[in-house]
Amino acid sequence: MIVWGLFLALIFIFLALDLGVFNKNPHVISSKEAGIWTGVWVTLSFAFSGVVNWLYGNKFIENPTGIKPSEATIKYITGYLIELSLSVDNIFIIAVIFASFKISRKYQHRVLFWGILGAIVFRGLMIYFGVILINKFSWMTYLFGAFLLFTAVKMLAKKDEEDFDPKGSLIYRIIGRIIPITTHTEKENFFTKIDNVNHATPLFVALLVIEVMDMLFALDSVPAILAITSDPFLVFSSNIFAILGLRSMYFFLANMLEKFNHLEYSLIAILSFVGIKMLIVDYYKFPEWVSLSFIALSLIVGIVVSILKAPEKKSPDEEI
Repeated sequence: MIVWGLFLALIFIFLALDLGVFNKNPHVISSKEAGIWTGVWVTLSFAFSGVVNWLYGNKFIENPTGIKPSEATIKYITGYLIELSLSVDNIFIIAVIFASFKISRKYQHRVLFWGILGAIVFRGLMIYFGVILINKFSWMTYLFGAFLLFTAVKMLAKKDEEDFDPKGSLIYRIIGRIIPITTHTEKENFFTKIDNVNHATPLFVALLVIEVMDMLFALDSVPAILAITSDPFLVFSSNIFAILGLRSMYFFLANMLEKFNHLEYSLIAILSFVGIKMLIVDYYKFPEWVSLSFIALSLIVGIVVSILKAPEKKSPDEEI
């Protein structure tokens, strides 16, 4: 419990420094700044694998599955890569939400900051109950595996589906019934008074829509990492580090999302692999290095192919 408390305290210290010091004054996050912070979070995330090895090697944390320190390290890295890769889809949706509600780039960081807090709480609850279900009902592994395969097939076929429209979503209509919504943004405020009546600003609506979408994405990502390990600390820590790096990664990739249109197939491959792994767990267990290698290779191939096949920008003369 001490390790859990220290880990959570460390995370909230990071978040407090983020909003209270580094981003105290709202400003547009440049690609350079976002790139630096993306590098910082990725470095911290991989460096934490050394902490994981140390914690499990010295038995400073409860080890219900009895895994070795080296195995715990590989499972953590594998889980982190899965969560990071599945976050790419989340980045696309966030971009659509911000564009739909016309959220100024100056205030996007504030919305994502509070979105991260909600995501940490919700992911923690999902992981807690997910671990309980898997440990108590072994058949849940098959259910999660089948769900991941279904998700992969759905992603493969979704090219013909309509684009996501935040203003036409159920959550937007529900918010409108609870509190009036204004299209006017009052600086960085989530609420504003119009004729002495509280109205939700586009920032608050965007925040809630992002929270709901994260819950939906968690339905894929949490079962996926539970296929790697059911150790609560490994699942939670890898999840949290991926979420913490999501904001800076969004600002880093926001202007070049179209270049990674083939990364979707990497996600499909990863979900399919993890789903199959869960379905055959009683017959064959993939070595940890195989899972890590497959996921890393899928991401690398998706990124390389996306860059090589990225559509060239037309010159003004060609567009006329």
